[in-house]
Amino acid sequence: MLKKEEQKRYARHLSLEQVGEEGQHKLKSARVLVVGAGGLGAPVLQYLTAAGVECLGIMDFDTVDESNLQRQVIFRTSDIGKYKAEAAAVHLNHLNPFVNFVMYKERLSSQNALTVFQEYDIIIDGTDNFPTRYLVNDACIILDKPFVHGSIFKFQGQVSVFNYKNGPSYRCLYPEVPNALEAPNCAEVGVLGVLPGMIGTQMASECLKMILGIGTILSGEMEVIDILENKRLKLTIQRNESNFKRTTLDENYDSVVTSEKSLPHSLSVHDLNARIATNEELIILDVRERFELEICAFPDYLHIPLSEIPSRANQIPRDKPVVIACHHGIRSAHAIAYLEENGFDNLSNLEGGIHAWAVDIDPQMSQY
Repeated sequence: MLKKEEQKRYARHLSLEQVGEEGQHKLKSARVLVVGAGGLGAPVLQYLTAAGVECLGIMDFDTVDESNLQRQVIFRTSDIGKYKAEAAAVHLNHLNPFVNFVMYKERLSSQNALTVFQEYDIIIDGTDNFPTRYLVNDACIILDKPFVHGSIFKFQGQVSVFNYKNGPSYRCLYPEVPNALEAPNCAEVGVLGVLPGMIGTQMASECLKMILGIGTILSGEMEVIDILENKRLKLTIQRNESNFKRTTLDENYDSVVTSEKSLPHSLSVHDLNARIATNEELIILDVRERFELEICAFPDYLHIPLSEIPSRANQIPRDKPVVIACHHGIRSAHAIAYLEENGFDNLSNLEGGIHAWAVDIDPQMSQY
């Protein structure tokens, strides 16, 4: 029986024939884990909280920084520096005190995934990296849990539901693991702030439909949305039985994606500083965009944005060592790939980019 306060709160649900009081009781008894409380996790958590899902797990080891506020609308300026899981739970409790929140201020790993996942009915994958996506997928296969997947890239997003009632898995969609050059993140390429809200809301919708047992679930299909061109399309995903034979988790899911340390001709920050200290004559080529230089820059460098490398390659010396850097080391690797195809053999890629260099100088720069 719903309390009077709950009857008022969920009145619009109760008046829906497909939901009603029975459906609201289903929501009231559901347990959902949201992995990642960032751009995608924020709207998912808000709408599942508002809908009255009884127990919401929030798993995120990260803290809020200022760059999150452009799209992670669950947080406030006053939350900067706080754990996302904690800050999210505080705000969500104000939204709906009838929901219970369980916080996990830890990184999802092969050591804790099965233990945590088994406590929930549905898993929401709101992460932004391939290692965690494969880990979520594999843990859900072992435990036979459905999970909702979403991802965003610049102006495009995609949503699908995996491992739902004998539907395909994430590995059925992406059987080949991408390498680091094929897997840029939001920090490298950017994202329009409203996009995660749109994709996250649809992810929450798929979760609610599964709990209520209504509608058509995006299983065996992926919806791709382009908000810049106002286009939508659906891709069909076929189940591959070979992807469902897993009984254990890999020890280290970070190995499923080539790390920055194995990118072409890598040079560590330590080695770069050592070479500078010996007064070696070398060039640091920064391939970030101009606005990024205002945030953080090397004291002495040559600047050519990645998009201008083909037209300005003649400005890059060939007779002395050139260390190429960007934010995290991905764009610089692309620059090296292009330049080496055009005869350069004096290039190194700065591991972790200027982010690693800045943190080495001042740990406070970890927010950049």
